[in-house]
Amino acid sequence: MTYQTIRVRVREPICFLQFDRPEAGNTINQRMIEECHEALASCETRPAAAASITVVVLEGTPEVFCFGADFQGMHDALVTGTTADGSPEPLYDLWLKLATGPFVTVAHVRGKVNAGGVGFVAASDIVLADQTAQFSLSELLFGLLPACVLPFLIRRIGYQRAHYLTLMTKPIAVQEAQTWGLVDAYDADSDSLLHKHLLRLRRLSKPAISRYKRYMQELAHTLEQAKPRALAANRQVFSDPDNLNGILRFVEQGKFPWET
Repeated sequence: MTYQTIRVRVREPICFLQFDRPEAGNTINQRMIEECHEALASCETRPAAAASITVVVLEGTPEVFCFGADFQGMHDALVTGTTADGSPEPLYDLWLKLATGPFVTVAHVRGKVNAGGVGFVAASDIVLADQTAQFSLSELLFGLLPACVLPFLIRRIGYQRAHYLTLMTKPIAVQEAQTWGLVDAYDADSDSLLHKHLLRLRRLSKPAISRYKRYMQELAHTLEQAKPRALAANRQVFSDPDNLNGILRFVEQGKFPWET
């Protein structure tokens, strides 16, 4: 398939899904969410004659993995009065698919990861990184909340560390991210690190992965249980006129809400 916001290549049984909006910092827009859903669906519905996809690798560019919501796109929609589906549910469901789907998801992180980008990382089964990786949640700076990110992040690193990362809004380096459990392993040569992991992961069968991930989800239903509250909180902060005006001002003038 031809995509506009991602690149997909398959080396059976591995599917590499790369965010491909470098001009926009690999930020998340509706098209990217839809195309990621399509790519993952194709991994599940491949013809019987084709080898099953058992591993999905998420990648960005060397400088930016994913920098969160597309503020420029939101700005343009607000200025032009364009109506678009701003529901957070498709993105939450995308992360839910990464966390619970019948494949091992590996986030290969280089460079900056912010806001919704952390959601992709936290939803992945395994997180590998290079030494340039840094992670941040900037939402509170704009009166927003990482509402949909937090259920996945808390599951991975615990309540207090997710709480601290949200309140401080500043990036943490890869070394601290590994100590917290957000990153499983990192190396200056992350390509080699990824290769070593894939050599082992490709040995796992589709039925084994499917059964294992279903069982793990049964042990803790937190992601499904948290979904209604996460969506409601997201809708609330993204419909606040003050927050939207702050986003407009940031895109147009480069000023944060507290700056005069």
